[in-house]
Amino acid sequence: MNEQIRAPQVRVISEIGDLLGVMSASAALIEARSRGFDLVEVSPIANPPVCKIVNYGQLRYENRKKEQRQKSKQKSTEVKGIRLSTTISEHDTAVRVEQAKKFFSKGNKVQVELLLRGRQKAHPEIGAEVVNKFIKSLDTVAIVESPIKRQGGKFISLLTPKK
Repeated sequence: MNEQIRAPQVRVISEIGDLLGVMSASAALIEARSRGFDLVEVSPIANPPVCKIVNYGQLRYENRKKEQRQKSKQKSTEVKGIRLSTTISEHDTAVRVEQAKKFFSKGNKVQVELLLRGRQKAHPEIGAEVVNKFIKSLDTVAIVESPIKRQGGKFISLLTPKK
């Protein structure tokens, strides 16, 4: 902006959007100062570079506001975790299914985790069966993003909401 513009010739646009034409950078700066504004380089890639006569402080303010609006419109998805066990009761499973449905309704992903402890590690098929049963109960609202994986003494699966 202003004295930092290095191009000898620039295309100038006024504060109301009218094209003032191609002129030297120093003449454009004098014109901007006479109007009480700053000369800001809008498109340095163009030939000649395009500069606009604007209030730089206001331009920065509007750009920040625009970025904040775009940031607020972005949807962030979280990965929520639900833990199961091989000895989980039917009621506890139903509670966790409802909890998972609530997470899906908010657009979050759910990571289902089942820990095998002690002697449970001798029969991992029981753990896999519990996780499969849990996933089947969520068939109507979820899609399996990553199938059941065994990592040491743990079963993990990632579910995403259906659209």
